[in-house]
Amino acid sequence: MYYPGSHAESHPDRPALIVAGTDVVIDYRTLDARSRGIAQLLQQSGLGLGDHIAIFMENHPSYFEVVWAALRSGFVITPVNRYFTAEEAAYVINDCGARALFVSAYVGKVAAELPDRLQSCSLLYSVDSPVHGYQDLGQSLNVNHPELIGLIGDEPAGQIMFYSSGTTGRPKGILRQRPAALIKDGYPLSDRLRSYGIDRESVYLSPAPIYHAAPLAHCMGVQSLGGTVVMMPKFDASDALHCIETYRVTHSQWVPTMFVRMLKLAEEERAAADLSSHRVALHAAAPCPVEVKRQMIEWWGPILLEYYAGSEGNGSTLIDSHEWLEKPGSVGKARIGTIHICDDNGEELPAGEEGLVYFERDVVPFRYHNDEAKTKKAQHPLHPTWSALGDVGYLDDDGYLFLTDRKSFMIISGGVNIYPQAIENALVLHEKVADVAVIGVPNPDFGEEVKAVVELLPGENGSEDLAQDLINFTRQRIAGYMVPRSVDFTDSLPRLPTGKLYKHKLREQYWPDGK
Repeated sequence: MYYPGSHAESHPDRPALIVAGTDVVIDYRTLDARSRGIAQLLQQSGLGLGDHIAIFMENHPSYFEVVWAALRSGFVITPVNRYFTAEEAAYVINDCGARALFVSAYVGKVAAELPDRLQSCSLLYSVDSPVHGYQDLGQSLNVNHPELIGLIGDEPAGQIMFYSSGTTGRPKGILRQRPAALIKDGYPLSDRLRSYGIDRESVYLSPAPIYHAAPLAHCMGVQSLGGTVVMMPKFDASDALHCIETYRVTHSQWVPTMFVRMLKLAEEERAAADLSSHRVALHAAAPCPVEVKRQMIEWWGPILLEYYAGSEGNGSTLIDSHEWLEKPGSVGKARIGTIHICDDNGEELPAGEEGLVYFERDVVPFRYHNDEAKTKKAQHPLHPTWSALGDVGYLDDDGYLFLTDRKSFMIISGGVNIYPQAIENALVLHEKVADVAVIGVPNPDFGEEVKAVVELLPGENGSEDLAQDLINFTRQRIAGYMVPRSVDFTDSLPRLPTGKLYKHKLREQYWPDGK
């Protein structure tokens, strides 16, 4: 069995969720009862198999209750980015066709603006404090006495429809193609997480926002196996180390920017942390700078396990620390699907040559909701079962994949293609840099030129001298044609806590014509 109901029977008092830094602990008995109650409430309100609901809140204890309610009722649930404005949130809720929406007081100000913007969503619930225009979820559940009435039907398995992060435009819903099943038949990630050594004894640290695909999918997978999720309300480098020690964390998941922040902690603080329980540290979402990962392996040991995949589920790779030390910079060999590297015309390229990364499957396992044109664009022009997510890279002679960058981030300067990732990887190693984004900006002679936009560590101040120092620092590490022509400083980059960067928001500041 792979859902809270089975674990509520076998070990009801085991923590399903711990909210780090608080006294909030939810055991499997409680998770089962609350998710069952929410599922029943929605069914009694007229929702049925395949109907959509949405959830808009921070890393809240009720998040998993709502998601499990959907997954055990055959609903499709869409997590909404907790940082969205009312306009952005309404777009996703309307686009997915949600009939019910769950919010928290944390997003209450934005949530209160939503009812007048929604098209088909009439069931509005607040999971904690009152939010104007929303029913109190607790009161609604008490009226129905969910503990006295069983669920309607056989608990058909639902699914999560994530939306793309929208780093280059409007986010799009990603609907995975899955056969009908019952929730008791298994959660899609369960077997994969077992291969990482996750079981009911595991303690899994999630430092990222739960609305994002990988954190939520993996946390649900851990709970499907009866393990304990430790959810951080938000990432902090010092707090993350404290969590590993305090909760005896066995498994965790990270993005490269988190590694950078932890590596820049004082050596004394890093050395003092007891990380002896930590057995596997997963990471993904963006290519990790080689030197950053090397330092992490030296610090934590060979426990880093990196994968490359997308929310679309069209394929994936995997590489452990020992392999990576032999192939620095690689994201591994194909684990699901067959990798093909193709040029802009769709012609397959030999080993060592960069191109668009395609995964070959028996069928393309996803479609973009309400956007058949984008679905078609993701498919190879000659091979309809090959699909790409927009990443550029190359295979070496041994079949290991190396990612170069996103095709949409490419800078073309004087006819030369420049990928920002290598420049960003070099700059982030500077002792005063907290984060960096590299973009192309207008140049009258070359069309575009390379600009670095830098977020400094607390206490550091931007200056012309520091900008020149950063340019010189970069020149020692990458080819001359890639070196930034200029550096701007910013208090904060528009980067999601998931590691994704909204580069189009930066570009808008430099391209008034919207290029």
